[in-house]
Amino acid sequence: MTREEKYKITSNEYTDLFVEYNRNLKFLDRFPGSTTHIINTRYAVAYVPASLLTEDFITQYSYSSLPNCYGLMSEKSLEASDVQRLRRLPAYNLRGQGVFVAVIDTGIDYTNPIFRRTDGTSKIVALWDQTIGSDDQYPEGTFFGTEYNNEQINQALSNQNPLEVVPSTDNIGHGTMLAGIAAGNEVPENEFSGVAPDSDLIIVKLKQAKTALREFLQIPLDANCYQENDILWALDYVLKVARKFRRPVAICIGLGTSQGSLDGKGPLNNMLSFFGDFPGVAITVPAGNEGNKRGHFFGTIPRTSRSSTVELNIGENESGFTMELWGTSPNTYSIDILSPTGEYIPQIVESLYTHRKIRFLFEDTTIFVDYEIVGTHRGEQLILIRFIAPSPGIWKINVYSRGGFTGNFHIWLPISGFISDSTFFIRSDPTSTLTSPADAFSPITVTSYNPESEVLFLEASKGFTSNNVIKPELAAPGVDVIVPTLEQGFTTASGTSIAAAHTTGISAMFLEWGIVKGNHKGIDSIKIKKYLIRGAKRSSQLQYPNREWGYGIIDVYNVFDIIRIGIPRR
Repeated sequence: MTREEKYKITSNEYTDLFVEYNRNLKFLDRFPGSTTHIINTRYAVAYVPASLLTEDFITQYSYSSLPNCYGLMSEKSLEASDVQRLRRLPAYNLRGQGVFVAVIDTGIDYTNPIFRRTDGTSKIVALWDQTIGSDDQYPEGTFFGTEYNNEQINQALSNQNPLEVVPSTDNIGHGTMLAGIAAGNEVPENEFSGVAPDSDLIIVKLKQAKTALREFLQIPLDANCYQENDILWALDYVLKVARKFRRPVAICIGLGTSQGSLDGKGPLNNMLSFFGDFPGVAITVPAGNEGNKRGHFFGTIPRTSRSSTVELNIGENESGFTMELWGTSPNTYSIDILSPTGEYIPQIVESLYTHRKIRFLFEDTTIFVDYEIVGTHRGEQLILIRFIAPSPGIWKINVYSRGGFTGNFHIWLPISGFISDSTFFIRSDPTSTLTSPADAFSPITVTSYNPESEVLFLEASKGFTSNNVIKPELAAPGVDVIVPTLEQGFTTASGTSIAAAHTTGISAMFLEWGIVKGNHKGIDSIKIKKYLIRGAKRSSQLQYPNREWGYGIIDVYNVFDIIRIGIPRR
């Protein structure tokens, strides 16, 4: 790849588009004049001039070409999951020895002592910082960012100013927090310990999403936002490092998005489900923190009715946002719009491809409406609605259904951080508020609860997926959990990504037991998930599985107790 082609990968003058080519190289020429970069045998990324992302892009190239944009999923956990109880048995003192924990997030404070071995060397075997440019120090096949190995990190730690040698930092703290929860060293005086403190680490610091994509989707330029293709590159990198060292790996992705139909499909979901079924690979993702944000609407249009009315409150100073309506097949769907001042946009009749730009006479608002009659692999229809400078107040959208069947549809607003809290549905539905990739099949999807009160995290997203797959499967500690800070101290934090990091550490324990110790050589994400479901704690007051708790609370000791592999009976 030439220097000019490498420039396109990170430059805001170009935008990134997905090409699903499935080994057919002819499809790589879909975007004329682009530079194409193959990720794997199924997906490639085309780097095209940002000017291609015009207002009618959806009609010309389809919504699936755009990478989804992901945000962060967080705002005496070991005892709660019975990790410590299991460790007290010498034969089951599982601490992640011989296993990698990988965190794909905001980076890491590699100078923090909780990420060092007893001899002072770093537990980080590989660190790929996608934000630091280099001429030739990027991972093989990626052409961007800078990779640092264990030797370089140790050299930095021995230097009086480590950042002069390895200038990678975590300015946000989210990645440092997740890595600490999953695999940080024990600090008894602060009542802190990572779940798998003997695991080594693979870290990827994701670069921020490009400007053109943010502007098209109306995502604030100052929001922490990460592109789907960069996460896919990170996943590929982690797996290559694990194969190089011939070690199993437990992967934590503490991110989420409300884009897509939440049916488990899409580039990232497909690859997570594919690799999550590999022996020696365990992937954990958070359910999301959208349960009480009022950002989901579910509507039903009986055959005897013509339409369903959606009331959307838009707050003051909302600069713009994008929302998605997904209607179940085989019906087709269309909308009309009534503004807060009473200006009416008549029904926009559906067709194979519809693009409308709507300007309002009495308010400074522009709305772009795009229809895709077949927007997913399951044939669901997408109506994409982009608001630019929307007037505050209550907007009414009538949704029409045609086709002779009862019409069901979901609408999702952007996740927290991409939209203000004062924009919400008047009659919102707290179910099906999972963020993606929580809807992916193979990964372990976890929600968050308070281990002291055994109450679910107030903001936790609720299942199921839009095609009624049971997600989340499990609950893990994620409320007021002790976590490391960027000041190398400790505080408490809550969120479903914290529960995901905790479960990643537990997965590392299972990989140690199964692969390193030779008890179950074929163990993977799905098998670990099944073990955890079998051993989960369940309340006699609830029916399982359910939309809030999945199959129950993780109890590691009980897993080994139930499958009767030498654990003393309670």
